[in-house]
This record gives sequence, C-alpha cells and structure tokens, in this order.
Amino acid sequence: MQKIVFLDAASIIAEVRRPAFAHHWEAYPATAAGQTVERLRDATIAITNKVLLSREVLEQLPKLKMVAVAATGVNNVDIDCCRERGILVSNIRNYSVHTVPEHVFMLMLALRRNLLAFRAEVLSGAWQKSEQFCLFTEPVRDLHGSTLGLIGHGAIGKAVEQIALAFGMKVLVAEHKGVGEIRAGYTAFDTVLQNSDVISLHLPLNEQTRHLIGTAEFNRMKPGALLINTARGGLVDEAALLEALQSGRIGGAGFDVLEKEPPTAGHPLLDMDMPNFILTPHIAWSGREAMQILADQLIANIEAWAAGTPQNRVA
Repeated sequence: MQKIVFLDAASIIAEVRRPAFAHHWEAYPATAAGQTVERLRDATIAITNKVLLSREVLEQLPKLKMVAVAATGVNNVDIDCCRERGILVSNIRNYSVHTVPEHVFMLMLALRRNLLAFRAEVLSGAWQKSEQFCLFTEPVRDLHGSTLGLIGHGAIGKAVEQIALAFGMKVLVAEHKGVGEIRAGYTAFDTVLQNSDVISLHLPLNEQTRHLIGTAEFNRMKPGALLINTARGGLVDEAALLEALQSGRIGGAGFDVLEKEPPTAGHPLLDMDMPNFILTPHIAWSGREAMQILADQLIANIEAWAAGTPQNRVA
C-alpha cells in the first residue's frame, strides 16, 4: 500500500480529494526543515509545495518513489538526486493561466494610472480642497498604444499577451538574453528593454535566470518604464531594483515575489513607501478557482503514476 505524506497542506486552499487507489494518507499543515525526514521516513509518495527536499534529505528516504510538487516551480527539489535514485517528480502545469495574468494587469493598471497616489490624495483631503472638479496632481497613462515587453512566453506569458492585445498594446516577446540568433516572432532582449513601457517577467528561477534583471538592465530600460514580476523573486537583483526606484531611473514596479519568502523584518522593499511601488505577498497564483485546478491536477498526477502512465513528469 502506498503511503502519501503531504508536507505543507495549508499552502493550498482547496478540496483535495484522496487518490482512487489503496493508500495511507497523512497531511501536515506545515513542515519545518528538521521534521521532513521523520515525516517521510516510510512514505512512498511525498507531496510538497515549498518544503525543501534536498539531496541530504532524499538520501535518507529509501522508500520514496514519487515527489508530487504542488506547484509549477520545482527549485525546492533536488532533481538530479531524484533522477539518480529513480524517484519520479511531477509538477502542476497551466493551472494559473487566468489568475496570474489578471494580477499582472491589476498591478499594471494601478501603476499606469497612479491608483495609490490618487487614493492617498483623496484620503488626505486634497480632492475636497480642489478648485476644480478633478485633480491633475499625478500623470495618468493609458495602456492602449503602449508597448509591453514579455520576458518568458510560456502559457502564462501567452495569456498575458492575449489580454495586452485586447487592451490595444503592442507586444514584444524577448529572445533569450545574450543569444546572437533571434527566432521568428521574438525580439532581441536588449531591444525589448529599450522599447517597452511595461516589462513583465514570466520565467522559472534557475542559474541562468537568477538576477536576470540588474543594474545594467535597469539602465537600458526606458525612463518611466514599469517592471512587473509575478514569477520568482530571484529573477531581479533587489538592491538594483531599490536603487532604480529611489533614483527615479524607472517609473515604478509591481512585485508579487521576493528572493526570500516570507521576508524578514527590515527588508528594504517592505518599507518602500512610494506610490509607484506595489508589493503583494505572493498571491498572484492563489485565485480560489486556480487552487482547485491545482489540487485536482495534483491528485491526477499521483493517480497517473500509480497506474503506470505518469504525467507532468519533471524527473
């Protein structure tokens, strides 16, 4: 009988049905680093969203046969070690193709139209004291006619593109950074930086993409451009982002992710009290409908593996 252990079940708000085969199920709301090995000691299937399964942990789990990641990103699992030990790894795909793009455009619209600044003006009484019917204290910019640069063009990137086109935006899809040959339908990375009014990131985090956006890239961006990141915090050098915002080098930024999550008190971006910077707590993916799709696909992945027809296989 398979033993399934869900290490961080509280990370998903959804109805998680039980697999349709004989099994023993254990679910923990959360798992600290020192608890992982003991909880997985007899497990054949581990479910993790963000709990780290390092080589050190995996090598202490001889019974483990499958890791079902309850997310798209798998950077919390040592994939090489899993391959060496014959542990299948599956992930979740395309569950957030509506909820993340909606969050992207929420951030984009709020920044282009200076929502936070105008909200502060109303709360401070500035509108009430106005000599005319409206306030012109902040610029309001339309999305229509502006240029969106997409860095990453998977399912979510494509969904963002569809919404952008409906808004009447021009869309540039960035080629990989530093490559010489540009594929049809793509635009050179630096050209995207230089010509976009808004840049949105939709990439996994790995050694090739870590700090993809840093000081040099901010210096190439258009003055007044916005940077949106709903993907992974490590894609952007946070010190460079802070300097670009404080110096006015870019027009603003909307972030749903940070390099370390949850962040610790004193993180400089947590204390950024600027109307052109919006930080949300990694919730772009978490629409209730999206989380239910995730939960259903998670169990389907486990059932497919048990049936000998694995799907969404990473390793």
